[in-house]
Amino acid sequence: MGPQDISKLIVRTSMKDRAAFDLLYKQTSGKLFGVCLRVLRDKSEAEEALQEVFVKIWTKADRFAVSDLSPISWLVAIARNHAIDRIRARRGPSANIDAALEVADPAPGPEAMAVAGGETDRIYHCLDELEKDRAAAVRGACLNGESYAELAERHKVPLNTMRTWLRRSLLKLRECLER
Repeated sequence: MGPQDISKLIVRTSMKDRAAFDLLYKQTSGKLFGVCLRVLRDKSEAEEALQEVFVKIWTKADRFAVSDLSPISWLVAIARNHAIDRIRARRGPSANIDAALEVADPAPGPEAMAVAGGETDRIYHCLDELEKDRAAAVRGACLNGESYAELAERHKVPLNTMRTWLRRSLLKLRECLER
């Protein structure tokens, strides 16, 4: 059966011709069942969907426009769309989009990033004003999380000396940042 024959069956179905509808079912149900099965991946659900597809075809046949396009494409589109609708119905309602407004973004916004960028430059400028070993100790403690003992060992100074270095260096940094 060719495309023109299927087009004629659809047109006759639109006029509620049961014999044409029966013949249309016999000629196209295998292909449409395959479409439903491919989308749904369950035989019994595909069989049920196929029956619903043919109910839609019966009720919407008058919307078919005879053209150069393949009538089977129109039928396949109905079957495919119906199968996809069944999958969507299974998932349940999706979350309300307005709920997404309540989700906070932990990242700083553009303004905070710009301010932080400027502050970073100021901090590095002030660190450059310190002696090299003191600045390295502050970077180690503040940026790398090194302990007083680790810093004292690395710089080969007593522990209390390292504490004094860090305290005085942080005071100088604060003075520099307040200028």
